[in-house]
Amino acid sequence: MSRLQEIARQPGSAAVAIVIGGAMWGLIWIPIRAIEQAGLPGAWAGFSLYSAAVALMIPVLLWLKARPLAHLAVLVPCGLLTGCAFSLYSTSLVLTDVIRSVLLFYLSPIWSTALGLAFLGERLTPARIGAIVLGIGGLVVMMGVGALGRGPNLGDILALISGMSWALGSFFLYRAGTVAVAEQVFAFVFGALVVTGATLVIGGGSLGGSFALTHVMGAAPWFLISGLIVVPMLFLTIWPATVLTPARLGLLLMSDIVVGVISAALWSGEPFGWREGIGTMMIVGAGFVEVLGHKSQV
Repeated sequence: MSRLQEIARQPGSAAVAIVIGGAMWGLIWIPIRAIEQAGLPGAWAGFSLYSAAVALMIPVLLWLKARPLAHLAVLVPCGLLTGCAFSLYSTSLVLTDVIRSVLLFYLSPIWSTALGLAFLGERLTPARIGAIVLGIGGLVVMMGVGALGRGPNLGDILALISGMSWALGSFFLYRAGTVAVAEQVFAFVFGALVVTGATLVIGGGSLGGSFALTHVMGAAPWFLISGLIVVPMLFLTIWPATVLTPARLGLLLMSDIVVGVISAALWSGEPFGWREGIGTMMIVGAGFVEVLGHKSQV
């Protein structure tokens, strides 16, 4: 095993990568909203984003001489579940507030921890309990009693389901550590493309809608930009998922929530007050408790 491969299999390196990848996910709402504002409504924004990512990944696979067809039994469930997670997440970003979408997705540590306890033989340690309490507590603080009392819209429901799908998908990714990361990234974006296409067919006008060729031309620059962002971002998401347990992955991926909430407050016009500030600090604290509480694994 080369030195680079040794570093890639170290939990500490994977933890740093997933925090960076999560921070990049926190900004993904910007190209998605830009594509929607250019005239491609609902899930069409995500469909164009993942189409660009698939197109960019094909030459990468050819250059690496990857053989995804040889690992279909592993890649199909991984790709569909993780792809479903971020397909629904990207669609939710145009159907509800950015902050609500991010927060509802990040109930995923609850589902991840349940999977780890049931199938990976993990123990519910004091550090993990503390991290979950801080993380979920931060979500509650940010949402506020009034926000929690508001009835869910379609975007809220998609964001919640996406978190469940990611928890299950990351469980499969953790079990698929022997498959090349590039093949898993391709499975991710292809799965997201398939699921987004299915939501457009099933959802009809409520998840899509009509648009003109001029709208596509206007959004075209964002297709390329989003594809160039998504591909490296996915490498920083998928690789750590093959090293870190689902519960830990979900907690460290909360860097997404910090960047997402702050960027939304700065650029989307959505509110950022004391609730959001305290909640963000609690969620950052959850990540520190998780890492420091299991420092022997880092």
